[in-house]
Amino acid sequence: MSSSQANNAASAPSHNQLDTKAQAWSALFSEPMSDLVKRYTSSVFFDKRLWQADIAGSLAHAEMLAAQGVISVEDHASIQRGMAQITQEIESGAFEWKLDLEDVHLNIEARLTQLVGDAGKRLHTGRSRNDQVATDVRLWLRGEIDLISDLLKELQVSLVDVAEQNVDVILPGFTHLQVAQPVSFGHHMLAYVEMFKRDAERMADVRRRTNVLPLGSAALAGTTYPLDRERVAKTLGMEGVCQNSLDAVSDRDFAIEFTAAASLCMVHVSRLSEELIIWMSQNFGFIKIADRFTTGSSIMPQKKNPDVPELARGKTGRVVGHLMGLITLMKGQPLAYNKDNQEDKEPLFDTVDTLKDTLRIFAEMVGGQLNPATGQKEGGITVNAQAMEQAALKGYATATDLADYLVKKGLPFRDAHETVAHAVKAATTHACDLSELPLAVLQGFHPAIEKDVYECLSLRGSLNARNTLGGTAPAQVRAQLARHRARLA
Repeated sequence: MSSSQANNAASAPSHNQLDTKAQAWSALFSEPMSDLVKRYTSSVFFDKRLWQADIAGSLAHAEMLAAQGVISVEDHASIQRGMAQITQEIESGAFEWKLDLEDVHLNIEARLTQLVGDAGKRLHTGRSRNDQVATDVRLWLRGEIDLISDLLKELQVSLVDVAEQNVDVILPGFTHLQVAQPVSFGHHMLAYVEMFKRDAERMADVRRRTNVLPLGSAALAGTTYPLDRERVAKTLGMEGVCQNSLDAVSDRDFAIEFTAAASLCMVHVSRLSEELIIWMSQNFGFIKIADRFTTGSSIMPQKKNPDVPELARGKTGRVVGHLMGLITLMKGQPLAYNKDNQEDKEPLFDTVDTLKDTLRIFAEMVGGQLNPATGQKEGGITVNAQAMEQAALKGYATATDLADYLVKKGLPFRDAHETVAHAVKAATTHACDLSELPLAVLQGFHPAIEKDVYECLSLRGSLNARNTLGGTAPAQVRAQLARHRARLA
């Protein structure tokens, strides 16, 4: 054993000493914390997931302290060595997380001190747990946003795949859940691509504001040590430093903003879920969902239930609830840090977990699973084009096209609207579609109607006619598909 190792071993407190003097502030107090309070205030068993961020932040802080001459080169080397061993212990499951040490930060610091002695105690120079935890959560959330962004891309690709396969499939478009106008099923799927595209943009924006360094703000007022905070930010790949120490330690806007973005993303998932549930029902029969995403009934053998979309619809309320909880958590807090902020982690963690799981399963449920042997996606949703087209014929979906036809013949739109309403009433009386009314009957509503009216009254003609930017005509849908393919490549 070298002399430095011997000194470290001699200065390191024993395991028992660490247990009996667990709190970093214990010298001030005349009685130990009660077991009830320990359990009530401890966060280690949920915030231990921050360990990688905590170690990364500590190593960057230690490197800066050494560069600034605040700690010695030898202490810096000891801290690096100790953190490497702690990393190995946590990854292997050998690390002992202790309730008495309250949180992830004190658990790691105590173990570091046990391993390297006084060097471990010097690591906390120029920082507080207030700026430390704010840094850890930001680092952790930054990585999770990157994963979520990848999952959002996967889901968009799955939706684009389905859209591309069904450009020419006619779906009854609904308003008020009543048949309105025919649309391309591919066009309908691309509406969700646009939603998830905006979600990805919001996540990127949240990441930018999350990726700012609080470390070095200390407890609330900054520190007397000559810290180089910009150096730490650069080491950690952060885009800047928090400019006000009070705001830095107490700000949780980034967590609220992320949860708001996640809530909106889950709302989009929920809207898609609602449509999948409706479309899968026997009353519609528009799609089938692969068996591995459905369940049966314990009493009714014929049932196939869309449990995944139903549960995603329910989990949306869970995530929105976390958003309300975080907003309420922050609304009455004075500056700067307060213990209330310990309650930011569990809703944030659960929001991240719920969103990641949901996006991952929806990408596969919608688009299918890649078969390594063929390189093709298999499974996913199966479209019943015939059922969709038959449903579109039930609600006079081309009535607006007849009105547009009359406008082109010179009628004001309001007059054309009234004329077509009479035609629909007649078709309803005869239990037929507008396209099945004889020409003579249609001309009875207006003499300008000619034989060419039947082209605009057909579902396909209606679809093709909407050939404007953003419209449902197959030519426009294919143009949008090309745009999304290029964007997602």
